[in-house]
Amino acid sequence: MGFSQQGDDRLSAVYFMEGSQVSRQMRTSEFDAFLDGYVGLSDLAETEVYAVYVQLTDQLGIEGLVFFRIYFDEEGRADGQWNVPLDRLADGGAKGPDLGGGPVRLVCRSHCPEKRFVEELWDPDMTPGSNHFQAIRKAVAENRLRLRPRKPEPPSGSDIPVLNPQSEQAAKPPVSDSAERARLAQMIREYRLRIRTLKSVHRDAMAEIRREHSHEIQSLRSEMQELEQRFERLRLSNEQLKQRLAERNEQYLGLQEQLTEASHNSAESSQASDAETVLLREQLERKQRELEMRNDQVVQLEQERDAWARQEPADDALMRHIQDQSLFMVAYHPGVGHITLPYDDLNRYFDNPQAYAAEKCGVSEQAYRLWLAHHDDPTCQAETDDGPCGEPLMRIGQPGEFKPGVHDRCQAHQA
Repeated sequence: MGFSQQGDDRLSAVYFMEGSQVSRQMRTSEFDAFLDGYVGLSDLAETEVYAVYVQLTDQLGIEGLVFFRIYFDEEGRADGQWNVPLDRLADGGAKGPDLGGGPVRLVCRSHCPEKRFVEELWDPDMTPGSNHFQAIRKAVAENRLRLRPRKPEPPSGSDIPVLNPQSEQAAKPPVSDSAERARLAQMIREYRLRIRTLKSVHRDAMAEIRREHSHEIQSLRSEMQELEQRFERLRLSNEQLKQRLAERNEQYLGLQEQLTEASHNSAESSQASDAETVLLREQLERKQRELEMRNDQVVQLEQERDAWARQEPADDALMRHIQDQSLFMVAYHPGVGHITLPYDDLNRYFDNPQAYAAEKCGVSEQAYRLWLAHHDDPTCQAETDDGPCGEPLMRIGQPGEFKPGVHDRCQAHQA
């Protein structure tokens, strides 16, 4: 097991990521040892690691990145079925951000030259403050693996003309339009990469929310099923109690008949008949008390049955559970960040999320929508004969600072 190499002379490394930081570094030879099962990592047992394969130039510049995932089993050994050709993928990567030596070759979930490996990859985060590319560039610059840069081979021949600094400066051509176009093209590629990664992060977050919601719904369904079973048991118990109550009533009527017959006995009844009458009265009183207790139980069971029958659907029960437990929801919107949604605001938020976010920003909904379009695509929106101008602009970070017609227009098209 391992990943394909094009030669042992290529400089490369593998970084393990934890959040937005590099948590562990190793040379590719060490990583191959983990893949071959010679050694394990006990601290990573039963863990899926997010890692980056870094291709380096002879001068330790970054030229290729592959963002991949790998699972370590309960003994801390790498998954025996894992076999991703990292080096080959890096050679075929798309143009990524400029990390100091020109655009790197990038391979991630959104940019994979071989679709069969998409599920083994992940998308980096480019959010300011948690940018994976910045963390990788910093780790390469620190060079804790002590990788040695290689000296370039001297050109052949001894008669090499040497230019003085003044003549060399004079020989440099001025910056051309093609260079400016290349710079703008690189900027556009970085913006597109950032948009794809943000969409991927959003898609993963929504998938996680859907999974949690599905688990919660399943739990509520199980609870509802258990309540239905309990209700069925109560119903059967209620029927049994009614049957027993009917039998008690029959016994009560029989005792009343016996008491009536005893009261009509001759005045010459003996002391024994008087004792029997007293006994019958005591039995009658005891049966009456039991009947009253049974009646109370029947009333209570019927009340419980009615309460279960009037129980609201599972979705309303879920919302009431959220309200009773004082839970809250959190939403994210550009310009205002994470918003805590109290229970009383949920209906208003779901009716119009952007209007709710605009209110939190202190602007109108229309102004917020115009700023959001600028935030997602900070380019000049002026219409020309060939369509929108499209000149890249500086993004305005806050909706309250955005002025339509000014901040979404280049200098040439501002009113």
